[in-house]
Amino acid sequence: MPSICFYFQVHQPFRIKNYSFFDIGNDHFYEDDEKNRVVLNKVSEKCYLKTNQKMLSLIRKHKGKFRISYSLSGTVIEQLEIYRPDVLQSFVDLAETGCVEFLAETYYHSLSYIYSKEEFTRQVKMHAEKIQKYFKQKPKVFRNTELIFNNELASFIEKMGYKGILCEGVDRILNGRSPNHVYQPKGTSKIKALLKNYRLSDDIAFRFSDVNWTEFPLTADKYASWVHKIAGNGEVLNLFMDYETFGEHQWESTGIFDFLEHLPAEIMKHKDFNFLTPSEVIDKYPVRDTYDVKDFTSWADAERDLSAWLSNSMEQEAIQRIYSLEEKVLATGDADMISTWGKFQTSDHFYYMCTKFWSDGDVHKYFSPYDSPYDAYIYYMNAFSDFEASINDFKPKKVPAKKNSKKLVAAIEPVAPVKRKK
Repeated sequence: MPSICFYFQVHQPFRIKNYSFFDIGNDHFYEDDEKNRVVLNKVSEKCYLKTNQKMLSLIRKHKGKFRISYSLSGTVIEQLEIYRPDVLQSFVDLAETGCVEFLAETYYHSLSYIYSKEEFTRQVKMHAEKIQKYFKQKPKVFRNTELIFNNELASFIEKMGYKGILCEGVDRILNGRSPNHVYQPKGTSKIKALLKNYRLSDDIAFRFSDVNWTEFPLTADKYASWVHKIAGNGEVLNLFMDYETFGEHQWESTGIFDFLEHLPAEIMKHKDFNFLTPSEVIDKYPVRDTYDVKDFTSWADAERDLSAWLSNSMEQEAIQRIYSLEEKVLATGDADMISTWGKFQTSDHFYYMCTKFWSDGDVHKYFSPYDSPYDAYIYYMNAFSDFEASINDFKPKKVPAKKNSKKLVAAIEPVAPVKRKK
């Protein structure tokens, strides 16, 4: 019985404002609050609320047979806490159905695994605590930022106790094999890899409204007929995509919500097909082969590597410099400093600095809040310079101790209570 595994990425960065050279030393707040609020509200109205309502309706309509999964970055959860608690509640409502799985990832949607295993571990644990707080789930399956993956990462995640990991089904690594099976990352003993079927995923995420596409218009029954072809040739179809596919990248006027409304029923017309979450797929199906990924892969751009974030000297300098502050930042013990440093690590900042052209360049430009990659770099590095100076000048604030004690305690999170002497 082939299973459909739907996974959606939900992420918003804390964007850096147009921070000029003259702001250095004078302005220690780097975020573009207005831009963050405007973007989140727009996406919430066009995508998050409508799609969550649709997903909840489909779960109820199909009496729990329609099952899906999400990863919400720590940064999007923080923004929802600030600006749109109603949207956050709508995700909680989905979690309460028992038909939705929430996955683990890095809290700041960062590339931390590549630069600091310690910071990576800290962020994954932070994120798991956030997911537990709101959705009452302890994540069992991991997805790294933008599906960045290799053998070493899979082994590391296995040792952290996760039973599954998501990744891109890259043609050059599959070498003729199908992504529609469960794989074992090379060098691991227990963890299983679920590979994105990028062709069928991208038919929805990217090609759905393309009037020049030979398959346009895409209807639910047509798409279901393609899905049914994997019967006998695979056990799981992993459809992974940005959640903003629904209503934001593919506007409501394209018919994307009508497509989503009818898709589960069309797929389940074939009695052998069902929907499962990643954990359920891992529990149900055996490993069929080894997936051997020596160099990092991702789901970004045509190359499906790290070039979206690390292909030019601007990106490389910016990311190396922010990680160079790790020891100093953590030594402050200051929660605000550490949080700001974490937000500087978000992969989007470096994505905006990418100077690729052709089709991938258009995608980068679409997501960027800046006029050019060079502006993204300049504003980032200006803000970084101020932050670095603040770290170098940092002195823990002192607060008076409780009565009957002459000691002072540093105003650092968390602060241990000062006990009275009896």
